[in-house]
Amino acid sequence: MASQAIRESRGDRIFLAVNYVYLLIALVIVAYPVLYMLSASISSPQAVGSGEMWLFPKGITFEGYERVFQDNRIWSGYANTILYTVAGTLVSLAVTLPAAYALARRDFVGRNFFMAMFMVTMFFGGGLVPSYLLVKDLGMINTIWAIILPGAASIYNIIVTRTFFMSTIPRELEEAAQIDGASTTRLFLTVVLPLSMPIVAVMALFYGVGQWNSYFSALIYLNDETKYPLQIILRQILVLQEMSAQTGGGMIDASTASALNNKAEIAALVKYAVIIVATLPVIVIYPFLQRYFVQGVMIGSVKG
Repeated sequence: MASQAIRESRGDRIFLAVNYVYLLIALVIVAYPVLYMLSASISSPQAVGSGEMWLFPKGITFEGYERVFQDNRIWSGYANTILYTVAGTLVSLAVTLPAAYALARRDFVGRNFFMAMFMVTMFFGGGLVPSYLLVKDLGMINTIWAIILPGAASIYNIIVTRTFFMSTIPRELEEAAQIDGASTTRLFLTVVLPLSMPIVAVMALFYGVGQWNSYFSALIYLNDETKYPLQIILRQILVLQEMSAQTGGGMIDASTASALNNKAEIAALVKYAVIIVATLPVIVIYPFLQRYFVQGVMIGSVKG
């Protein structure tokens, strides 16, 4: 007689039900703002302002997106952001992966000292003014390097990657490659990296999203509008729209009040549209990296 399936106890069923309820609540909390912004970006401003639109679109209109994409600065901002994201991610990976592998090598003399020095920078920094003076003295003001190089390496990401190498790459495999005559560089490029695609994908996602959403470095180091990334351009559009909507004061007649109210509604519509424009590319790319992301994070957290 075939063995009977193990029956769940009453406590197991209650625990499972509680988990499902908790996950459902978490899903609603996370998904509702995204769905609301998407619906608000294509709904009539009157429906959004009156609260009539609370989940699904009402009075569908694409005027907000038309106003956003009619601004040529959006396209230049997209081009700059893509350039900064791709170049910055590649530079960060080129710094993070070798550094993490070197610190993971047990035969690397002084690795504990270097690891301690890296850890110090996680808790202590020079501050904004010294950082700006350093970038200025290096001649990187108003260049792409001011966006890429100062944040090229994240100590947290180096530690996670180092943990992945230590817990995943067998020492015996490295020794076998060295016996076959492989140098350390060849070992890293031809053996370690092909086995480390999960953590490479995780680091690419971390650095890529960070570069895509970054605006503070551009705000501080760039003064040429043609080099502004998308986030700075969208900030300018939002500020100008809100200022335009708030223009006017004192005694105004009914027609002027109606015009100002219309400007405020359009400003709100544009606000939701630019939020979607800025976040949609990351949302689209993430599902393709999700498998590697989960695998890399879980393996990299096995031991410290």
